[in-house]
This record gives sequence, structure tokens and C-alpha cells, in this order.
Amino acid sequence: MADRSRQRSPLAMVVLSLLAEAPMHAYRMHELIKQRAKDSVVNVAQRNSVYQTIARLLRSELIRVQTTARDDGRPERVVYEITEEGGEALQDWLKAMLSSPTAEFPEFPAALAFLPVLSPEEVQRQLEARVTVLEGQLAQISAGMKGALAGGLPRLFLVEDEYRQTMLQAELGWVRALIDELRAKTITWSPAWLREIAAAFAGGEKP
Repeated sequence: MADRSRQRSPLAMVVLSLLAEAPMHAYRMHELIKQRAKDSVVNVAQRNSVYQTIARLLRSELIRVQTTARDDGRPERVVYEITEEGGEALQDWLKAMLSSPTAEFPEFPAALAFLPVLSPEEVQRQLEARVTVLEGQLAQISAGMKGALAGGLPRLFLVEDEYRQTMLQAELGWVRALIDELRAKTITWSPAWLREIAAAFAGGEKP
């Protein structure tokens, strides 16, 4: 059985990447993830997730404790460093994540699979609301990238934002096209039609 403590994850990769730069404590890692906007690609909404990842990497000996210090009036602070094995794992994970697509299960495709639960009109309303959100996200990413480039940050450190921007643009175009079809009723459904389709497929017939 594979060692679960050694299974890769985006957050584990981020922690190893930060420790490859320099030894640091957990609070500093969380701080840098926020400062560098890496919280757009890894979920650190709860700070405990960073500590849980650190504990897992310690168990797998991919990182180790470098020092433990206690300042007056402050809680104990543990500084971690990456091990040689951790550096190798980081490179192996990154190579695999770049080269091999994995099965991911985001919510939106799952919702699309069950559109007939709602009426065509309700689906249209919800997709129109999604368009507004996507437009806002695109504007935020574009503004952030423009500001970062103007501030001298090399494009190398913005490629994940370029990817998110491209994916959002593609999704926005597709959702708008589906809305147009719903408005024109070139794609539509009704309870009677759904029953007819269900009966036809249950009998092995083509609708």
C-alpha cells in the first residue's frame, strides 16, 4: 500500500517550494502564500491546513525541524527545513503535475450534468449570474497582472495567473453561448419531454 503521507498535493508542493528557498516557520509560510497570491491556487482559507500539511511532511521525512525558539511572551516557534529527500520529491511531483493530467471533479461540470432538474428559465438566470461573477474575476486577475508587471515582477511568476485568465475567458465565452441558446430555445426541455426521453432510453429506443 502506498504511503499516504507521501502523496502529493498542491499545498504540500507549495510548502516544500517555500522551504527550498529558506528554512521558515509555519506562520511565515502562510504569510508568503498570501503575499504572493498563491492562495488563488491552493486552499489556505484555514491556517490549520498549513500545519496539517507540515505534520504530514514531517512524518514522511520530506522536511525536518531545524530549530525551536521561544521568545518572551510569545508562543514557541518551530523553524522547518527541507530534507534532501524532500527536494527530490518536490522535483518529482512538479514533473508529474506538469506532464500528466489527473482526474479532477469540479462542481460546475457536475451541475451541468443535471441541468434538467431546473427549468430552462431558471438555468438561464443562474448562468447569467455566473457570467457576472466570471467577469469580475477576470477583471481582478487582469488588474493584478497589470500591476505586477508594471511593478517589475517577471512574467515567469505570473504564468499561473495567465492560465487562470485563459480558462476563465474560455468558460465565459462558453457560458455566454449556452445562455444565447437558452434564450433562443434552441436548447430547452420540459417535464413531458424528459419523461419521453427517459421512456425511450429505458426501452433501448432512440429518442
